[in-house]
Amino acid sequence: MKNLTREHFLALDQTDPLVAYREQFQLPAGMIYLDGNSLGPLPKATIGRLANVAQQEWGEWLITSWNKAGWMDMPTRLGDKIGQLIGAAAGQVIVADSTSINVYKTLAAALAMNPDKHVILSTHDNFPTDLYMAQGLIDQLGGKHSLKLVDGEAIAEHLNDDVAVLTLTHVNYKTGRKYDMAGLTAKAHDCGALTMWDLAHSAGALTVQLDACMVDFAVGCGYKYLNGGPGAPAFLYVANRHQANFSQPLSGWLGHANPFAFDWKYEPAEGIARYMCGTPPVLSMSALECGVDMMIAADIDAIREKSLHLTDLFIAAVEQLCEDHPLRLATPRDRNIRGSQVSFHHPEGYAIMQALIANQVVGDFRAPDIIRFGFTPLYTRYTDIWDAAVILKHILDTKAWDRPEWKQRKKVT
Repeated sequence: MKNLTREHFLALDQTDPLVAYREQFQLPAGMIYLDGNSLGPLPKATIGRLANVAQQEWGEWLITSWNKAGWMDMPTRLGDKIGQLIGAAAGQVIVADSTSINVYKTLAAALAMNPDKHVILSTHDNFPTDLYMAQGLIDQLGGKHSLKLVDGEAIAEHLNDDVAVLTLTHVNYKTGRKYDMAGLTAKAHDCGALTMWDLAHSAGALTVQLDACMVDFAVGCGYKYLNGGPGAPAFLYVANRHQANFSQPLSGWLGHANPFAFDWKYEPAEGIARYMCGTPPVLSMSALECGVDMMIAADIDAIREKSLHLTDLFIAAVEQLCEDHPLRLATPRDRNIRGSQVSFHHPEGYAIMQALIANQVVGDFRAPDIIRFGFTPLYTRYTDIWDAAVILKHILDTKAWDRPEWKQRKKVT
């Protein structure tokens, strides 16, 4: 794509079948928000939903809402809704805890199900919390297991009879590279390994088919593309074929077969309910449900198609406008292995991103040198990405990033 102009992007906005969804979000005027892969914006419906939960369900109905408002059923009800977005039949997804805790639960279960194998296989650039939880679990199990980290291109050749579980983030958080879920899962199964996929950067952004790919376990968060709000609860997937054999390492009371019997001895519940630990966070789950309902209504395949078009065009626009600067594409050029983000390397990446944010283009930075832009098709316009590229060009051309305040690292990057 050459000689792109703003008129081309404006024409695409005028024929966009998803354009009406933008009005369902509360977005600051004048801001180009390209960071929904870190925190999705606020759906307007969430405001009323939270007010109702607080004022009526909590304020008036009080404890009766566990039954009357269906609070106790939220983890499985919402889990089944998320299942529609990730290719999972009912009864295999539950909303609970954080992504980190769910990583721990699923890895512990996988190792217990593969007692004669001792290797957790992953990549050097997997999301750190997944690797940290694996390291902590290995220590707690007495050091009998090892975490083997390899380059992403070499995963298949390292799958062998020693591997107990392969754990990968489906879309790499830095580069946006998407792994072959079906192919790698099949390869893992061929050598007797189980798989655990982290969907933090894919759920709600692209088409996922957990059941069809024969995935064993999966986890994901609710605050990125699902627009559940800061700190929204996570979800966990366990394939039906494993549910009876899943050993719950965090045997909390709501994972009990009959929690209100208050028996001293733990007896695991049947099915996906076994993977609960403690009391559901009702307010945050209510917010998450609003975001998930919107994603279901929009159709994930339509979302994915627009995402690919947005990322294709953004790469082309940046490379056209900024060709005289040392920006190097980190994201796969091949759309078939690309998630819903575009990342570039630049030696002054942090300062450049701070300058962009000051100019109302919000993305984020990932060490050591990546500027990252997330594309969320329900509210991102085609003209937004052209305008973002123009502003990036201006910042690079004028060296507007070269200011002390833009180089001062903040706690959150």
